[in-house]
Amino acid sequence: MSAQPQDNTRAPGASDAPVPPPPSADARRAARWTFALVSAGGVVMTLDVTVVNVALAAIAKDLGAGLHQVQWTVSAYSLAFGALLLTAGALSDRIGRRSVFVAGIALFTLASALCGLAPSAEALVAARVAQGLGGSMVFAPALALIAAVYEGAERRSAIATYAAIASAAGALGPVVGGVLVEWVGWRWIFLINVPIGVLVVLGALTRMPALTPPDTSRRLDPLGALLGVGVLLTLHYPLMVGPDTGWWSPHVLVPACAGVVLLWALVMSQRRPGSMLDLELLRIPALSGAAVLGFLARMSSLGVLVFTTLWLQGASGGSPLQVGLRLLPLTGSLLIAGMCMARLQTRFSAAGLVASGFALQGLGLLTLGGAAVQGQWALSFAGLVLLGTGGATIFPPLMGVAVGVVPAARAGMASGLTNACYPLGTATGVAVLGAVFSSRLGAALEAGPLQGEAVRSMRAALETGQFGLVEPTLMPLAQAAFAHAYLAVCLTASAVCLLGAVLALRVLPNPAVQAPRPAVREHPLSLKESP
Repeated sequence: MSAQPQDNTRAPGASDAPVPPPPSADARRAARWTFALVSAGGVVMTLDVTVVNVALAAIAKDLGAGLHQVQWTVSAYSLAFGALLLTAGALSDRIGRRSVFVAGIALFTLASALCGLAPSAEALVAARVAQGLGGSMVFAPALALIAAVYEGAERRSAIATYAAIASAAGALGPVVGGVLVEWVGWRWIFLINVPIGVLVVLGALTRMPALTPPDTSRRLDPLGALLGVGVLLTLHYPLMVGPDTGWWSPHVLVPACAGVVLLWALVMSQRRPGSMLDLELLRIPALSGAAVLGFLARMSSLGVLVFTTLWLQGASGGSPLQVGLRLLPLTGSLLIAGMCMARLQTRFSAAGLVASGFALQGLGLLTLGGAAVQGQWALSFAGLVLLGTGGATIFPPLMGVAVGVVPAARAGMASGLTNACYPLGTATGVAVLGAVFSSRLGAALEAGPLQGEAVRSMRAALETGQFGLVEPTLMPLAQAAFAHAYLAVCLTASAVCLLGAVLALRVLPNPAVQAPRPAVREHPLSLKESP
């Protein structure tokens, strides 16, 4: 992405445009508070996507539920989170982005308390649904809030730092979860959110500027909102249950068919004036391209992270906390590379950075696959660093493009649209790569000396990383089969990265063709309350 004209210069073709005065001390202070509060919200929301995975066994034991039943504490959050993102983004453009953000944090905090006090698995799953709804209301306006209080190089720096912090929080989830589960119990992975959430709500109400909605004439669209939730829900659900129930089961086919019908109804309903979605935004190649690229990046990164965690835990015999510590090269590279992105974005185009990020991510995946087959843990360190550096290079330019190529009044919609593609990409990655993993694992086991029930029993154990259930004499076979299945996953994900690199060079902005923008502040700060 090319650098935007600074405040003390006039863009070509805008010689009569007024040069805005430098931001006041109050505006700068409000911007810093906004960034800090949005980042804090992003951290707790992202942590709750991954932190629960290491606590499933403890939750199942404490609540007397089956592990498969308790796994819905993960799925319920993801489903609710992904389903509301698009609607929450559009809603924030109408009633105010701070209002949606505060409501989301409040709902998430209350739901976290209910999760920590849940007396049964059913109550926990219900509270996780509420958590997911609150999380989507926090994430959907996040980019628009940051874009509203920063511009130019400061905006790029803020978005890059926010992306690095949120990504690192997701990668730190297993570490945080492992520490809390082992030291104070699983309930504290939820209860720890309560004081943080209360502080963020108080800070947002007192320190975050209440930005007046850019277009208060647009009314709410209940039909479009419901259809948007329905479409995303019916897209997520088959991807999440397909690996367990089978892709041709009614649990997959019925919601998938319903999703097609709801998608058609949504498109038809949004052609009328005042509708929730601005379909014209999808005609902007950079915006639609950023959404697709975000989908591919999540598919090839977080989609693989599940199997990487299983490999690190199962093949090395580590505890959840030890596995989290082994993932620190990924977390550290995300943070370090993310902090450098603001400067890189002033020198290189969004297309070049995103394509490079996909290339680094693909190389990291190939390295991890080779490390698994060869049993070289040192090589896995390099693979995790490359994977983290690639992810840190991809997302900040994509986020900047999403809010930079649309009118200010539709920034919330653009933010919600791109954010909605992220959980979809993760769910698709887990489903598709899970099918590749299972198929390759079965073929490797069937090629060995085991037959029939013995193959099925070992396959079930290895698919969940439970190497402790494997007889010691069969451990070499199990580890070799698992490693080759993981290699197949990495090769498939690296092919996705290649597709992403090619697509980025074709659809994202390039300085050579990017039109200059007038040096007029598009998102003025308003310290008034939103109507």
